[in-house]
This record gives sequence, structure tokens and C-alpha cells, in this order.
Amino acid sequence: MTADMDSRLVIDSTVLLLYFVLIISIGLYMGRKEENLKDFALGGRRIPWWAVLASLIAAETSAGTFFGTPGEGFSHRDYTYLQLAFGTILGRILVSYIFIKPYYDYKVYSIYEYLTARFGVPTKNAASAIFMVTRVLASGARLYAAAIALVLAYEMIRGVQPGQRETLLIYMGSTTAIVILTAIYTTFGGIKAVIWTDLIQASIMIGSALIALALLYSAIPGGWHEIVQRHGAFQISDLITTGLDPAKHGWDKIKGMFETEYTIFAGLIGAAFITMGTHGTDQDMVQRMLTAPDIRRSRRSLISSALADIPIAFTFLSIGLLLWVYYQAHPDPTLPKTPNETFCHFILYQMPVGLRGLLIAGIFATAMGSLSTAINALATSFTRDWYEPYINPRSTAEQSLRAVRWATVWFSILMIIVASTTSYLIIVHPNVRIIPIVLGIFGYTYGSLLGVFLCGMFTKRRGNDLGNIIAMIIGFIVVAILSGLPNKITGLFGGKLYTQPNWLPVMEFPWWICFGTIVTFSVAIVFRTRADISRTARIE
Repeated sequence: MTADMDSRLVIDSTVLLLYFVLIISIGLYMGRKEENLKDFALGGRRIPWWAVLASLIAAETSAGTFFGTPGEGFSHRDYTYLQLAFGTILGRILVSYIFIKPYYDYKVYSIYEYLTARFGVPTKNAASAIFMVTRVLASGARLYAAAIALVLAYEMIRGVQPGQRETLLIYMGSTTAIVILTAIYTTFGGIKAVIWTDLIQASIMIGSALIALALLYSAIPGGWHEIVQRHGAFQISDLITTGLDPAKHGWDKIKGMFETEYTIFAGLIGAAFITMGTHGTDQDMVQRMLTAPDIRRSRRSLISSALADIPIAFTFLSIGLLLWVYYQAHPDPTLPKTPNETFCHFILYQMPVGLRGLLIAGIFATAMGSLSTAINALATSFTRDWYEPYINPRSTAEQSLRAVRWATVWFSILMIIVASTTSYLIIVHPNVRIIPIVLGIFGYTYGSLLGVFLCGMFTKRRGNDLGNIIAMIIGFIVVAILSGLPNKITGLFGGKLYTQPNWLPVMEFPWWICFGTIVTFSVAIVFRTRADISRTARIE
């Protein structure tokens, strides 16, 4: 390592160290004086709506987004991914007027308590278990992305590409460090620490992305003229696509649309269902909305976050597109083959000293922001849905607070295990893209959750515990078949379980929650709610 590189590394490392000290200090300070589970889980419902808004943005924008969205722009060289953001606006408006009021009315800590009042304990237990398993897998998989920076930094410093074993050890070490640092302030500070650190992390993330976009544009010789010359004139098809092949007819044309990832139909319909699932039935997202003082301010934060999604997604896609133009104008033989790593490669090799440290801090900010909310929500759901009813029914406020903190630690350990497993799979299969992995995990199970919640909120006398569990199982099976999940799993080991019929589409991930919801809801309403539970739910 040269003396010049050594001095630059010291400056970047100092910037990164200051970020970690700032975040942990703010987290511990803002989250002090936690006295009971309500303080830990809901912050006493005293959080300003604009802080909740920033927390929602930080939770949604994981390290997977920081690298995965530019990866989509780099590989697709268009803005078709942005179509999914259109549906998120519609989805969040529906969530704000369908879900939030019942959660406030029932004064829930865990949103799955609503299902106890509406249907019974077994439905609540099934939904809570689905959430915990899905959230551990999805959030753990996201952690892999934050470690990309350290793997590429190791390669830059050593001058050689690490082997598979070294790469895996770097991933495991870095994800462990991220989880431990995040768990420190989350364990002791609860949701208040999460939200106020999210505010700082969202600001760093957005600021660093804008700086990267400006530097990329200025680094392209010829500016806009060069971009158009390399890419071609921008057309409406670079943003809006239907997926309907004019050469096909009838069902084959519709089937092709379901098999295309980013279309306007997937955006307006599929993404709306995705958003209702992730923002209406996921404790991770809903919990921060419930920290606002009232329904009106909770709705304001949620709808504002939807409007913020479009410029954020546009910024990261633009980074990906400009990266493609930049490396067309400046060929780089060391450019990673995986699109997920391209942005990080640019940060490490092209960013000015100091700013590079800030951008890496932005990477960790996105990872820690989404991770802190996840482990806080998991711990809250476990304590409220499982510890208090079953493990220690006579628990005091102090015992519940101790339990939720220990749950935070154990879920952090599970995150490390999942992140390490994800890292191994992506090292072995380097062409795997981040966005479909992260959103796809939700797609298999959240349709089942959303279908049951909608049955409870749209009907008064339909659905019961047995019917809901049957409906959720059928919903999962249908999504597994439509997504080709069995063949995807066996494909990792070089096999194929069955041949999908030609008439049945292998649907892309934006549609999975939509069809899972429709199937689950349709099955659930066949069953009738017990009269005593129906009367109780109406009275409350």
C-alpha cells in the first residue's frame, strides 16, 4: 500500500468512524428512560409525523436499494423499475384509510393483536409467525448488500481479488459488525432510538446519493449529449411498458405480461398489493406509524413517504444509467461482472477522498436504518404475541421490557446467520440480482397475511381461525406454483422438479402478493366467523 493511499484511507476511515459514533450516541441518548413495553415499542406515541416519515424512508431504503436499484438501472438502462413506485402511492393511500384507524382503535402494540379480536388467537399466532420468519429472511438477505463495499475495498487495498473463502469471511465479519453496532442502540433505546437515528441515516443516504449523481454526471465527457449518444433518445418506452407482445394474441399475450418484471400493470396493480402487504400487515413498517400521536398525523407520514419514493427511486436508477454511460466512455477491465457491485466499484475507485468515506457511510446508513426497525419490530411482536401470552402470562412491565431487549439480541443473531447464508449463495451464483431476492421473499407469504387482514376489515361475519389458516396455506401454495419456486430451489442444486404447463405463466415477483391475496381472501370468506367473536369485534 502506498503512502498516498494510506493517507486517503485514514481520511475515509475517520469519516466512517465519526458516522458510527454519531449514530450510536444519538440512538442511546434519544432512547434513554425506557420504562415499559409501550415506551420501547411505540415511543409513548409522541413522535412527530416528519420524524416518522424519515424513519419510513430509511426502513424502505435498505442497502439492497442502495446497490440493487442502480444495478437495475445499469442492467436495464431504462426507468421501467420506476413503474412500481406508481403503485406504491395508491397502495399507501389504501393502507392509510383501511388499516391505520383499526390499529389505533384497538390500541395494539403488535398489529397481529387485531386478528385476535377479529377472529381468535390461532389466526393471530399464524400471522405473527409468518411475519417473524419472513422478516428475518428478508432483512437478513438485505444485509449482504452492505458488505459489498468492504469486499471491494479489500480488493482495492490488496490489489488482488479475494477468493471465495476470503470473500465469505469478509461478508460474515462485516455483517456481524453492522448487526452488533445496530443492536447496541436498538436494544437499549427501542423505537425512539430507531426513529431518530433513522432521521440522520435517511439524510445521509439521500445526500450521498445526490452527491454521487452529480459527480457521475460531471465525470461523463460531453454531459447530456454523450448520454443521449450512448443510450439513444429517451422515449416513453424507457419508463412505461405494458409487457403485451403485439406478435402474440389472446391468453399468450396476457401470459407474457405476467412474465415481465416491470410493466405499468405490475406497477399500478401488483405494486399496490405489495405496498398494502408491506405497509399494512408488516409489524416492521406499521409499528413506526403507530408512534405518531394520532391517526391524522400517522396518515400524513405514510402518504408523504409514498410521494418521496418516486424521486428517490429516480435518483438511484439515474445513478445506474449514468454508471453504464460512464463505463462505456471509460472502459474498466476490473469492473465487477455483477451489476449489484458496479456502484460500489465507482465509489471506491472514482470518488474523491472524504466524499468516498461519506458515500460508504451512506451505505451503512441504509443497512442500519432498515435493520434497526426490523429487529425492533421482531422483538415487539415476539414479546407481545408470544412471551406475554404463553411464556410469562403474569409478566410485570419490567419483565416484559427485559424480554423485549433479550429478543432483540436473539433476532440480531438470526440476522447474522441469514446474511451469511445469503452471501454464500450469491458468491456461488454471482449473477443473482438483489431486488428480486428482497421483494420476492415477501411475495411468497405476505399475500396470505394481506388476504386475512382484508377479510377481517372488509367483512364482519366471514372468516374464522380454521378457515384463515387453510386460506393462508392455499395462498402460499398457489404463489409457489405461479412463481416456479420448487424448480428454483431444485435449480440451485442442478435439478428440476417438474415441467410447468405451457398455459400457466411463471409470474414475476411484482404479481405474487396480488394473487396470494386474492386466493387467500377468496378462501377465507367461505368460512363464517363465530357469533360471539363477531359481536365482540363490533362492540369494541
